[in-house]
Amino acid sequence: MRLGVLFSGGKDSTYAMMKAMKEHEVVCLISVISENPESYMFHTPNIALVKLQAEAIGLPLVIKTTPGVKEEELHDLERAIETAKKKYRIEGIVTGALASVYQASRIQKICDKLGLGCVNPLWGMDQVRLLHEILEAGLEVIISGVFAEPFDESWLGRRLDERAVSELEAMAKKYRINPAGEGGEIETTVLDAPFFSKKLVILEARKEYKEYAGVYRVIKAVLGEK
Repeated sequence: MRLGVLFSGGKDSTYAMMKAMKEHEVVCLISVISENPESYMFHTPNIALVKLQAEAIGLPLVIKTTPGVKEEELHDLERAIETAKKKYRIEGIVTGALASVYQASRIQKICDKLGLGCVNPLWGMDQVRLLHEILEAGLEVIISGVFAEPFDESWLGRRLDERAVSELEAMAKKYRINPAGEGGEIETTVLDAPFFSKKLVILEARKEYKEYAGVYRVIKAVLGEK
């Protein structure tokens, strides 16, 4: 099946794409850039990096900007998917949905309307197991946003590694957070993956943090040799 990937540049959409590539033909990326940092549907920290990531992956990118108004932003998502269907003849889309019924049900409704299949390779996975698989698969991931207690500023820009996963697992037990950030507790940015031809190199970034919430804002990044 020819697929487009709903791509945020984070760990889940990237790993979902990697899994989908094993059985399907991925032909394009679809990214919705929300002007609302508190969007219910879309990843926002460092979303502009999807252009560099698409170049590293070697796939065309369909971008749609949305004001990010709850529910109304779904119309912009539908238009982006419809554009990909017409331009790249996709037969379905890939999502990185893990457990969010809110997101999954709305994406499924759009796919049904447009006559497209919906592939959700990560759906229902144990969140800690997912984090371990992402590391085992060779993805290089940084934490680009934190939005819950007890995350402090040190998490911003931190690499996702086995130690970080162990800490997230412990925090999940103590503070009842979602270790993979499915509840919006953390956001991530992928700098490299096995199917990237080049990797993202961050040249300038700044941390913005206050009261258990903050972002690692990448100001300048380039593609470098692997």
